[in-house]
Amino acid sequence: MIKEKIIPIIEEREHLWIEGQDEWEEGIDQNHKKLIALFTEDINQSVEFLDNDCTADQFSWLSEVFDDIAKISQSPAFIDAIKRLAEKYPEETEKYNIWSFIESAEGVIED
Repeated sequence: MIKEKIIPIIEEREHLWIEGQDEWEEGIDQNHKKLIALFTEDINQSVEFLDNDCTADQFSWLSEVFDDIAKISQSPAFIDAIKRLAEKYPEETEKYNIWSFIESAEGVIED
């Protein structure tokens, strides 16, 4: 379910980055809200998507909202899943400094 929904959201985010728009910041904010809503709707399904279907490109775009997803979901399983993806996609993780996003997300999980 997430797999089909995420593709147009990520494509929209890429378009905002490539084309830019007059309302660029608002467009990104709205895009982030869509990603956050999608991934916090059912955290177990989200973790399953991350473990089985998430591409390197999707992972890099999602990293922008890791902390928001973690804050809302309070899910250690989500943190574990994004750590596994960081190991699976080391090139993207290094290129986009994704470990810093993961650490930030980890920091908002309450004990």
